[in-house]
Amino acid sequence: MLPLDQYAKKYEFIRFERRDGILQVTFHTNGDSLRWNLKTHSELPSAFADIAQDRENRIVILTGIGNEFSGPPAGSQSQFWETCPTIKHLDKVHWEGRAMLMNLLSIEVPVITALNGPAWRHAEFPLLSDIVLASETTKIQDSGHFINNMAPGDGMHIVFPMLLGMNRGRYFLLTGQILDAQQSLELGLVNEVLPQDKVLARAWEIAADMAKRPTLLLRYSRLLLVEHLRKRMQDLLGYGLGMESLAILGAYEERAGQPAVK
Repeated sequence: MLPLDQYAKKYEFIRFERRDGILQVTFHTNGDSLRWNLKTHSELPSAFADIAQDRENRIVILTGIGNEFSGPPAGSQSQFWETCPTIKHLDKVHWEGRAMLMNLLSIEVPVITALNGPAWRHAEFPLLSDIVLASETTKIQDSGHFINNMAPGDGMHIVFPMLLGMNRGRYFLLTGQILDAQQSLELGLVNEVLPQDKVLARAWEIAADMAKRPTLLLRYSRLLLVEHLRKRMQDLLGYGLGMESLAILGAYEERAGQPAVK
């Protein structure tokens, strides 16, 4: 068991607050909306593992700060790698990518997402929550992969075809399609759409009601509802990250006109 005070101030991009067993996890960059980068990528696997090990957590709420849940949007950042990454760097990203989603799914209590705005980058992890609430300003896009010259292999290739259906999911990933809040509701990505200033309060309302239930009911219901997701991730996530890494190396080789790996 890991108490909250041992990880509450551990992370640069994550804030924690707990009341009555309900843990609010707020993602941010310098007190504003989360900007996705390699350092953010390295924090989430450990943070989700810490949350999972804290048995005082009975419900978890994921949310953001400012007008966006995560960014940047397409066009404002070309890619993580300014130069060709080494195998050592790609191995680190491969490990973090697997651990981030597997550790999220290892949290053994219900997880609620309160999307405070657009999720431009890595929308797959908030959409894996048991309940997803969206503000009216929410937009969903995978701006960090195919349209940003990266293969969508770190869970995108699993989550979006699963949630949208195979053809809609592939179209979404390959075209950079933007889904607004109402479309996301109609397609089943989110469960409710609310005014931006109401979405977090609604998450707490649902969490407080759920927290009245017995602790083991909460835990075992979560285990039942995510086991098929864990199995799908176990089967396909590592493969997808491997293809993503090879595509990165191939892009640099093509750009340079010489092998990226000798």
